Amino acid sequence: MNNFHVVEHPLIKHKLSIMRNKETGPKEFRELLNEITLLLTYEALRKLPTVEVDVQTPITQIKGEMVEDKKVTVIPILRAGLGMLDGVLNLVPNASVGFIGIFREPTTLNPVEYYAKFPNFTESHQIFILDPMLATGHSMKHAIDVVKKNGGVNITVMSLITAPEGLKIVQQAHPEVDIYTASLDEKLNDHAYIVPGLGDAGDRLFRTK
Repeated sequence: MNNFHVVEHPLIKHKLSIMRNKETGPKEFRELLNEITLLLTYEALRKLPTVEVDVQTPITQIKGEMVEDKKVTVIPILRAGLGMLDGVLNLVPNASVGFIGIFREPTTLNPVEYYAKFPNFTESHQIFILDPMLATGHSMKHAIDVVKKNGGVNITVMSLITAPEGLKIVQQAHPEVDIYTASLDEKLNDHAYIVPGLGDAGDRLFRTK
């Protein structure tokens, strides 16, 4: 499991504990998700390639390094993934953004795709798929399948909370994909919610229940 990374940081643990609290409202929930995503992004983008550039300092000229952020594509899974988007764009503001809409069919729990729109990307692009909850893993597996069919190669998954069951599904289907998360939780319950989790991230973000 060398491609699975739980980002251990006291600030992440602190903010995630507040998010788990059922009394935390949508405004604070959104702010905290954005803040944790920023911290996850710092780690998830550690492998981004750089290019050498000439830099004139006040003293002398040097060779510096810069990230080619125009070769970064961020793809939130609608709708909850939208809550993570700004956290990534704060660090790579020139990144392209694609969208994929997937919902979980209530009876079978199978993923149902209802929308997909991606910018053009090549094999050299770094692609980051965002979803706060990696639960059953079926939606994320489907999203990765679709991105690969559209030419994506260098793919990283970012989630707030991961269930062991979902992690297994994604790793079996796409063992080369890096996964960054703030927490590996205990399990899924009978309704495919992560335990202890934090409930439905989309509902808590947008107060739809």
